[in-house]
Amino acid sequence: MARLSYPAARRGDTVDDLFGFSVSDPYRWMEDAEDARVRDWAAAQDRLFHVCRAGWPERRLWASLLDEVSSFGVTEPPTVRGSVMFLAERARGDEQRRLLVVGAEGDTRVLVDPVEIDPSGNTGLYAWWPSREGERVAVQLEVAERPGSDIMVLDVRTGATVDGPLPRARNTSLAWLPGGEAFYYVSRVPDEELAPGDTRLQRRVRLHHIGSPWQDDIVVFGGEDAPDHYYGLTVSADGRHLAITAMAGPTSYNDVYMADLDDPRSPRFVRIVDGRATRARVLPRFLAGDDLLLVTDHQAPCGRVCVARRDGAGPAAWRTLVAEDPDAPLDECAVLDDPALPRPLLLVARTRHGASTLTLHDLATGRDLTTLPLPGAGVVSSLRAGAPHGRHAWFGYCDATTPPTIYRYDALTGEMEQRAGASIAGHRPRIRSRGVRYRAGDGTEITMFLFTPAGEDQGSRPTLLYGYGSFGMPMRPWFFPMAAAWVGAGGAYAVACVRGGGEEGQRWHDAGRGPRKHRAVSDFNDAAAWLIDTGRTTRDQLAIFGQSAGGLLVTAAAVQRPELYAAVIAEGPLCDMVRYESFGLGRTWTDEFGTAADPRQLPWLLRYSPYHAVTPGVPYPAFLFTGAVTDLQTGEAHVTKMCAALQHATTGDRPILMRRDPDTAHAAFPAGKEHALSTDILTFAAEHTGLSLTKAAPMPPHLTTADAGDVN
Repeated sequence: MARLSYPAARRGDTVDDLFGFSVSDPYRWMEDAEDARVRDWAAAQDRLFHVCRAGWPERRLWASLLDEVSSFGVTEPPTVRGSVMFLAERARGDEQRRLLVVGAEGDTRVLVDPVEIDPSGNTGLYAWWPSREGERVAVQLEVAERPGSDIMVLDVRTGATVDGPLPRARNTSLAWLPGGEAFYYVSRVPDEELAPGDTRLQRRVRLHHIGSPWQDDIVVFGGEDAPDHYYGLTVSADGRHLAITAMAGPTSYNDVYMADLDDPRSPRFVRIVDGRATRARVLPRFLAGDDLLLVTDHQAPCGRVCVARRDGAGPAAWRTLVAEDPDAPLDECAVLDDPALPRPLLLVARTRHGASTLTLHDLATGRDLTTLPLPGAGVVSSLRAGAPHGRHAWFGYCDATTPPTIYRYDALTGEMEQRAGASIAGHRPRIRSRGVRYRAGDGTEITMFLFTPAGEDQGSRPTLLYGYGSFGMPMRPWFFPMAAAWVGAGGAYAVACVRGGGEEGQRWHDAGRGPRKHRAVSDFNDAAAWLIDTGRTTRDQLAIFGQSAGGLLVTAAAVQRPELYAAVIAEGPLCDMVRYESFGLGRTWTDEFGTAADPRQLPWLLRYSPYHAVTPGVPYPAFLFTGAVTDLQTGEAHVTKMCAALQHATTGDRPILMRRDPDTAHAAFPAGKEHALSTDILTFAAEHTGLSLTKAAPMPPHLTTADAGDVN
């Protein structure tokens, strides 16, 4: 393969002296996306990518195979208010999900169809919050990468808009007061009230009354002393109390504030949990009487459920209801307290070695009553109960070959039944799914999920290795269309549960964040080496893939050990870890990564920052960087700077490419664009690992070259 001729990118001479470290930044000028030089260079990269993509002969076949295994339909449990259910559905061929309402008699109708509002498909259904009575619903639509999203309030019976728009409510939380005439929500301070150049979040909790202009909404919580805080809102069933969780960015701990709502316009808050003191996550829920249910990892890294009084007594006074299981991290729980039940119950979901369990407990004592049967050794998600009281719990279930399926548990009868779920267009792929353990360089055992074709020789094969390793987010053996397509074509798909994730609880997260973030990168390289050393793949057959912080993981891993990999795909990655706080939401992530403004922490970042580790004269693997043209979360400069640095440095003939998407978000695409992106990722990985749909046998019998359609 001949080495590509890349668009010229001027290398500047910028060198920052940071606490005695000389930090070179030759592509600093690319941070200004409005600079004509940056726009021209990016346009040239777009042309280069399209030329290269035109030379991928099997792209249409990959598009068709991916379509065969992509899911559509209802993919998450409903939200239930009284006798009314609210659920989202995406039919096959739809660009976005629609919000459906199911009445007491089972009648189903469409309440919100984003494509009717915006035929371009760039407007998506982001969130919805029904009132307690189910008569109104607050709906948030998000348009590509706009910095704020509006809230509209609809009459559920007629579908008419009764209020809104309420602006600047991106990443909000919302809690209705009983009666459906008012709610609390979170929105950003208007730009005209901010100091010039203030790009911090500056969120406030406000009270909105239906029919009142948003300008009259009263700020009840938040201020300039908490410029980058996220807030979660919960109102008690009787409407007499408000709980607020507050955290500075996605930290590993949070405060909890409680207020009486004698006057909803001026609640009196008391901090009942000091996050800096507990260094723990604490999520409160209101119980009957004066008790709170607390889900927390305080003194329990894998999570426990406690009961506390609302009067603010500290952790020493918390009563453990469901104890920690050190081998099974706590995922979710739901309260079932319908008056028809003999006693209130608590349903608890945990994950043990990648497979979920559901246990039923007495809410008063925490006593384990029974373990509920599940369809298989898969993953339970989105455990929900009716509100304000209910006897039913809904949850999603999936595994490597089963797309999301919705189940309902009836606590009165003890029956479990499938209620809805997603479908795929073709046959379910036959996949062998299993968990293995490998050793990191320091001896730590790490879980890896392996997906391979069932019933075939399990020798060396083209492999796609995925990882994330940040923010305590656990990896699970979910149904993933890209994985199903890759394995359906004869490849192997692997997921490395590296430190920094949440697979083993908070200790696992702590072991791979801040000063130990480099461990996530070395764990990932150790996973790759294990796959090669055990004969499951070879260096020429191994591609790696990560998204967002996972994009940082795979890029850093490949820059450290380029000889391990044939190809690298990084979607919306972080790459410049010295200046990541200057882009997108980076300033809120210092608890996870550290800050270059601290002389003690700068070395943490330089230890693994991929942009600063690029070395001229190295034959790097093939790279495909993908992302939105305007990325408000990580910032597009990571992609442009890293792409330019690698193109300049590499001496190999494998391509370094950049694929940009206009009118999309950091991690939310219309279905057609998501399908096109996934197709390009699979085709790129296959091109560089030798996985061929025309040379291998595993193509489904109903998929032929003749019926393989084109993609955008």
